[in-house]
Amino acid sequence: MEKYYITTPIYYPSANFHIGHCYCTIVSDAIARYKRMKGFDVFFQTGTDEHGQKIQKKAEECGKTPKEYVDEIVADAQDLWKTLNISYDNFIRTTDEDHIECVQKIFKKLYDQGDIYKGEYKGLYCTPCESFWTESQLVDGKCPDCGRDVYEVSEEAYFFKLSKYQDRLVKYYEEHPDFIEPISRKNEMLNNFIKPGLEDLCVSRTSFDWGIPVTFDDKHVVYVWLDALTNYISSLGYLSEDDSNFKKYWPADLHIVGKEIVRFHTIIWPIILMALDIDIPKKVFGHGWLIVNGGKISKSLGNYKDPREYIESYGVDAVRYFALREVPFGSDGNFSEEALISRINGDLANILGNLVQRTISMGHKYFDGKIENKGFEDEISKNFIESIDNLESIVEEKMDKLEISSALEEIFNVLRASNKYIDDTTPWILAKDESLSDQLQTVLYNLIESIRVCANLLKPYLPTTSENILKQINSNDERLSFVNNNKYELNQPEILFKRIDVK
Repeated sequence: MEKYYITTPIYYPSANFHIGHCYCTIVSDAIARYKRMKGFDVFFQTGTDEHGQKIQKKAEECGKTPKEYVDEIVADAQDLWKTLNISYDNFIRTTDEDHIECVQKIFKKLYDQGDIYKGEYKGLYCTPCESFWTESQLVDGKCPDCGRDVYEVSEEAYFFKLSKYQDRLVKYYEEHPDFIEPISRKNEMLNNFIKPGLEDLCVSRTSFDWGIPVTFDDKHVVYVWLDALTNYISSLGYLSEDDSNFKKYWPADLHIVGKEIVRFHTIIWPIILMALDIDIPKKVFGHGWLIVNGGKISKSLGNYKDPREYIESYGVDAVRYFALREVPFGSDGNFSEEALISRINGDLANILGNLVQRTISMGHKYFDGKIENKGFEDEISKNFIESIDNLESIVEEKMDKLEISSALEEIFNVLRASNKYIDDTTPWILAKDESLSDQLQTVLYNLIESIRVCANLLKPYLPTTSENILKQINSNDERLSFVNNNKYELNQPEILFKRIDVK
């Protein structure tokens, strides 16, 4: 069985997880579920990045230890992922003992081979981003990532020889043109960071102590990015007594990250792996941001909502569908309740829900819910069945390109075609002529097969809805193409999505 290792970034444990945080995880979950459906041995990982000066300060403000502070937030994050039906295989925390041991071994290994050395850091530091910047990288004197103030720091530190591997990294980019996607992110890395010249990276701090201690110099804790990035291999048992998962799943097939941290995952991370003589991940995809009503999400702007409020109001699959369908993956996108309601009413209620309910209702009305293929053929039905049979390969092509929104659009195109098939074949007219009974039953059979195939293909994106649809048509057939000889005993129809009054 072919393996597939997919990761989200490990998230900073924010007290206010918002819909933007959910976006990356929902997309990653859909990809992981799709790969499982296609027979891959999937390892899907997410988690939390819990060390650093920022966490220590917030914990002190709350009168808690850093571990107490992050424990509460991590529990809330795990509850949110459960509510969103996220099917991760591992949730890693950088406070996990096995991760700590792995980071310490990596730090010592790089030090022993001369890739880490002690020096003094003098420069500009952004505490919220936990990033060091040069004067030339600032934008209007502020952090180029978050726009906040930076401040000068000077302290003893260990450095990683990032500059030593610059030429090797550029060569890797040239030999692996698909390593970074979208292509715009790759151009940004080359032009803005690599070509101006890489500077050696500060990988330890002494001004705070909430971090992984350096084993041979206890004044120092490991700098957050060397700590955080290695989660992708520490979780697999790298440098541990049992490294079977590392041998099985590494290199990662896909790192999905926000565009603001592409730099760390496509410059620092591959160079660390080169220094460790480990394979580079096959692909890093830098997605855009999901923003609310055109602006940054924050409580101070009054546009923050706990994602569970949206889920409670509209349902988990409606929220998942919007995140996956509304925004082409890689681009920035806007989230608003108006747009969410529009997708629910237009796609989920009108196209999907209406199709399922009226098809099952006709099955009960005309044949007491017992439907089988009576072999009627005409050109309309032939073309309709062909569109159903072509759907699996079209979706696969889109998913292989990480065009998730387009994959969903293709499924809904067949659902639209199914509604049109009803209009074209007019079952209510066929039902008036007893001699057309076989034709009528075949039409309904074709519709139910379309619903079955689409429901199976929707499993990665709308898992709860798919299960509900298959229950209503009373099918456990997981095949992704039209089947001629199924027999159906339909259950009673249930409303999948209620139309929402915008008022």
